Amino acid sequence: MKTFPKDAATRARVLVVGDVMLDRYWFGDVERISPEAPVPVVHVARREDRLGGAANVARNAVALGAKVTLVGLVGVDEAATRVHELLTEAGVTAHLIADAAHPTTLKMRVLARQQQMMRIDFEEKPTAQLLDTLQAQVAPLFAEHDVVVFSDYAKGALAHVEALITLARLQGIAILVDPKGTDYQRYRGATLVTPNRGEMQQAVGHWTSETDLAERAQGLRDQLELEALLVTRSEQGMTLFTANGSDHVDAQAHEVFDVSGAGDTVLATLAVMRAIGVDWPEAMRWANRAGGIVVGKLGTSTVTAGELA
Repeated sequence: MKTFPKDAATRARVLVVGDVMLDRYWFGDVERISPEAPVPVVHVARREDRLGGAANVARNAVALGAKVTLVGLVGVDEAATRVHELLTEAGVTAHLIADAAHPTTLKMRVLARQQQMMRIDFEEKPTAQLLDTLQAQVAPLFAEHDVVVFSDYAKGALAHVEALITLARLQGIAILVDPKGTDYQRYRGATLVTPNRGEMQQAVGHWTSETDLAERAQGLRDQLELEALLVTRSEQGMTLFTANGSDHVDAQAHEVFDVSGAGDTVLATLAVMRAIGVDWPEAMRWANRAGGIVVGKLGTSTVTAGELA
C-alpha cells in the first residue's frame, strides 16, 4: 500500500448525519454475589464516557485529519451535555437538534475485569416534527462538503433517509451509508453502502459460496443503483463489489479485544479517502487497516493518521 495521505486528509470535508449516542462505561471489580439475588456486585472504581453511533463516526474522521460536521438529535439532559463536551474536545463541528421530549440515546455498560457484565440502553424514537427539523438543518450543508455519511443505528434519526439521499444527489456529493434493517430500498441512489456480514444476510439471505455471495451482492447493488457495495466480514476481511467485479482483502487484526465501534472506524476511513479522491479498492484497504487497529482497543475508539502511517 501507499503511504497514508495525511496532508490530503486535512483537506477532506465530511458531513455525518445519523443516530448520535453516548457510550458510558462503568469499570469495577466483582468480589461477591448480592444477597438480594444471584447476581454479581460490581464495585465501580472508574467511569468513562465516549461518543457513539454517528458521533463516533465523526470523531474517527477528525482523528484522520478531516474537517467534520455532525448533524443529529439529542435530548435536553446530562447525556446531551456530555455529548457536546466530547464533540468539542474532538474538534467536531456539531449541529445537534435538542428536544426535551426526546432523551439522548445512551448505552451504559458495566465492566469488571475487562468483561462486560451488563448493558443498559436509554432511547426513544423521534417525532415527525424533529425529523423535519433535522432535514432542514442538513439540506444547506451538502453543498459545503465533499462527502456525506449516513450512520443508521435504527434509532430513528434517519427514518426519512430517502429524502436526504435525494437532496444529497442534487448536490453531486458522494453518499456513504451504514445500513440497518432489511429494507435496503431506503438507501437507493447512495454511492456506497457498507453492511456487515449479518446485515448483508438480512438483506439478501444466506449465501452458500463466494460465487453465490457475488451474485446476490451485485444484484443488490444494481437494484439500489449503487456505485459500490462493501461487505465487512469480521475475521474474513472485506469484499468490495462494483461494476468492475469484486475485490477482497483479508482481515488484519492481530488481536481482537473489542469490536464495538469498529464499523464506525471503517466508515469514517472510507469517507475521508473518498473525499480526497482515492478509489474504492484502495479506500477499502485503508479502512481494513484502520479496522484491524481499532478492534485491539477497548470500547468505541479511534485510529489516528499517525497510526495508519
